[in-house]
Amino acid sequence: MGNYYTLRSKTGKVSIQIHKRSLFTLVALILTTVAVFIISLSSGSSYIPLRAVLEEIFSESDHAFILNELRLPRVLMGLVVGAGLGVSGLILQGMIRNPLGSPDIVGVTGGASVGAVIFIVFLLGEISVQWLPLASITGAAITTAIIYLLSWKNGVTPMRLILIGIGISALTNAVVTMFMVSSESAVASKVYLWLTGSLYGANWHEVTILIPIIVILIFLSLFFTGVVDVKQLGDDVATGMGVRVQFFRFLLISLSVGLAGAAVSFAGGIAFVGLIAPHIARLLLQRSFGNLVFGSALIGSLIVMIADIIARTAFLPSDIPAGVFTAGIGAPFFIYLLYRNRKGMNE
Repeated sequence: MGNYYTLRSKTGKVSIQIHKRSLFTLVALILTTVAVFIISLSSGSSYIPLRAVLEEIFSESDHAFILNELRLPRVLMGLVVGAGLGVSGLILQGMIRNPLGSPDIVGVTGGASVGAVIFIVFLLGEISVQWLPLASITGAAITTAIIYLLSWKNGVTPMRLILIGIGISALTNAVVTMFMVSSESAVASKVYLWLTGSLYGANWHEVTILIPIIVILIFLSLFFTGVVDVKQLGDDVATGMGVRVQFFRFLLISLSVGLAGAAVSFAGGIAFVGLIAPHIARLLLQRSFGNLVFGSALIGSLIVMIADIIARTAFLPSDIPAGVFTAGIGAPFFIYLLYRNRKGMNE
């Protein structure tokens, strides 16, 4: 008990235990996220001093237009996209009980890409862009259902799901490429920029659509903390304790699909964030699902924001897509996980 803070209501009906080390780590992650957020606002084609950024936050500065209209929507987009992908990967890894689980690897992001690209090619201009997340989530949901059905053979083994997901992901990439090369050059350029995972051109309209979706879905995932913690003991134990395993697995995978689909709808294919963030969170925090949700969200946000800072500043005057840098980190990490879990390949 000495390792926990205990919070109780006056009636004693509600009691929450918070692991001390995890609490300190989460506070440190929050402070780091705030610091990177402010640095990101100051970074770009023209450097804005941190003092001017703080002045704009608390009063006004001479850089109001650049900060409020150009950089703040972009940084907020990176923040919520990273949080959504991080929590989506955490849920997916927990549900399929495989450290290789990630929305982009399993094929969820590929399905979201197909849905988003179909919307961009055929419907953008005819229908409001606010429906883009729905198109992306629908594509992700249909693809996830196909992957799950193809993986089913007297149950679903984690490695079979991963391998079929990789195959479906390759198929969705081919479909997206077909749409891209058969479209007009202006549309193809927009699709290509989206596919590489860029925050370039993020605006307040897109941010105000995306933030409520991601925040609500992350908040809903916290209601399943007890279920997920029990499920980590194994499906048989969870069933014996009265947990409806298949029902809750369906709900949680639906949350994961919703988070991944919404996150990539405007930011595009920012790869491997959902793979890396949960692993770092497990290294830093106690393995309660509630702790890991907050940790994965914060670490995912940090990864995307830092990648975007590098993308905007390392190759000036070019603005490189942030997805290039997350893939450069994530691909070697994925290979390492494959090597570490190579014994499971025979399952």
